[in-house]
Amino acid sequence: MNKTDVLIIGAGPTGLFCAHQLGIIGLSCEIVDNLDKAGGQCIELYPDKPIYDIPAVPECTGEELTNNLLKQIKPFNVKFHLNERVEELKKNQNRWHVKTSGGVKFDVAAIVIAGGVGSFEPRKFSVKECEKFEGNSLFYSIKDKSIFKDKTISIFGGGDSALDWAIELSNTSKVNLIHRRDGFSGAESSVQKVKDLNDQGKLNLFTKYQMDSVTGDKQIEKIKIKHDEGEIKEIKSDYVLGFFGLIMQLGPILDWGLNINKKTVGVNTENFETNIEGIFAIGDICFYPGKLKLILSGFHEGALAARGCFKYAKPDEKLRFEFTTTSKAAQERLGIKK
Repeated sequence: MNKTDVLIIGAGPTGLFCAHQLGIIGLSCEIVDNLDKAGGQCIELYPDKPIYDIPAVPECTGEELTNNLLKQIKPFNVKFHLNERVEELKKNQNRWHVKTSGGVKFDVAAIVIAGGVGSFEPRKFSVKECEKFEGNSLFYSIKDKSIFKDKTISIFGGGDSALDWAIELSNTSKVNLIHRRDGFSGAESSVQKVKDLNDQGKLNLFTKYQMDSVTGDKQIEKIKIKHDEGEIKEIKSDYVLGFFGLIMQLGPILDWGLNINKKTVGVNTENFETNIEGIFAIGDICFYPGKLKLILSGFHEGALAARGCFKYAKPDEKLRFEFTTTSKAAQERLGIKK
């Protein structure tokens, strides 16, 4: 049984910053995530894609943001439990007993759900042959864009991810962008950029086409795409990328008695506690009037949720607000010596 003050469910940016805030006020925590690495959607979906709205950081990638957050919580020796999903949750007197899919058990005073949009997986191609190439030459996210240099890439999708990567990879690769409709759901500026690149011969745009078949031995060699009117084109391709969005799954959280509406959890805005005492929700998974699904909003929510956990972890103590610049206790926890 792992005994700690707080269990954070979700190792995305919001969960990582909440761990920092817990450490600052003297609370211990451990983090569970169903992915195989920390970083959440930032790492899973856009590790190389620039992020522009982190305060005082003009530009960073999802990977850089995650690495900096991990560096920030290093003084607190936070223990991670990856490839684990919380399955069971029981109240035992004034504490929570939690069990994961892998049988890891926790005894905690409070729980912070920072699970983003819940457990998620990409929508996949319906063509059966695609499965054998997954993780080899067919991908639903990009972790290392350098593998595509000087290769022929066929990208499927019409949203921001498909458009952004088509534009980005066209600088170093031969790109085919295939979409099942004439209209796109991504940003209009990106749509226009793709059309301009197509006119300039810097990428090939195919609309009203869908995947028909994929062939190759160990690696993809060719694909066939089919038009709405039945025409079939054969395209040489080294790699295939599919960007069809995500399937959101809340999983066992649905059975915890939380106030859930449209796959989000209702919270108050004082400390982001849910309708169940001792359980908090922050980041994309929580909802309240005026909610903005931004990472910076999640940081604010995590700071207040951490302080909301204090009364459950240390009911006999009073939490006094102090700035880290003047708090000797916080500086000691961070390993700062003056």
